[in-house]
Amino acid sequence: MVNIFKILAALWILAGHAHAQELEPRLYGALPTKMNALGLAYGLSTGNVVTEPTLPVQGLKITGHNVSAVYIRTFGIAKRLGRVQLTVPSLFLAGKAKLNGVDTSLARGGLGDIRLRFSVNVLGTPAYERKDFVKYTEKTIVGVSIVTSIPTGLYYNDKLVNVGANRWAFKPEIGVSKKIGRVYTEAFSGIWFYMKNKDYLKGKTLEQQPVFSLQAHTTYYFKNKMSVSASGTWFNGGKTIIDNVEAGDQLDNWRVGGTWSVPVGKGQSLKLQVHTGAFTSKGFDYDMALIVYQYVFF
Repeated sequence: MVNIFKILAALWILAGHAHAQELEPRLYGALPTKMNALGLAYGLSTGNVVTEPTLPVQGLKITGHNVSAVYIRTFGIAKRLGRVQLTVPSLFLAGKAKLNGVDTSLARGGLGDIRLRFSVNVLGTPAYERKDFVKYTEKTIVGVSIVTSIPTGLYYNDKLVNVGANRWAFKPEIGVSKKIGRVYTEAFSGIWFYMKNKDYLKGKTLEQQPVFSLQAHTTYYFKNKMSVSASGTWFNGGKTIIDNVEAGDQLDNWRVGGTWSVPVGKGQSLKLQVHTGAFTSKGFDYDMALIVYQYVFF
């Protein structure tokens, strides 16, 4: 029988509400086909956590509550391991800022932008079912993916701060994972491409240049199946243009974090992650704690 703890170790569900700054270890880990995973995540953020960091707002300080449901399904494609992940977030934001020099408060809540991720491990992970996967030993994996952000989130065209972005976004990505004993090292690189928001502030057109992201992770697995990870990410670009006029500086930000994961029952695990800004040039200057419950079944 396949070792369920090996499956739990290869899965990490993170339902963040901003794009480029994610810290997600084990996205291309080895898994058996025909596997399902359900996850429920709660994240608490404080600071500048809005999805558009070049807004003409000063002193933005927000407390964000993020509750997300996640579903993952694995399958075989051209004899390689594929997976699809659906993330449905709900966000609740409250805070204060200065708008045109005047103190103001804000509160938003509702469905966020749904995210769909499709990935294939092109090297190192054959499409094994459960009976064959138990004999597989992971070494080096190379995977590719495409993430689509769907504009389903609540959006007010007369507000500067919103739960949804009112635009499509796409991120192609490549990732490499290497197992050395009980240690997994990984690196992922991708670029977010954003479509236009043609209903920004009642009829203006907002554009954003692509954002390049790079993240790296090191994970250690203990004999009792518990794991700890150290992670870092860098993202750069994303200058905003409103009605063909540049409206903000580009991003150049670093974030660091850690993850603790422990099995809590058959096919179940709990994960706790914290991350913070190491260097912030513009926007996304916040602290975050995230807890995830995950259940795996066939």
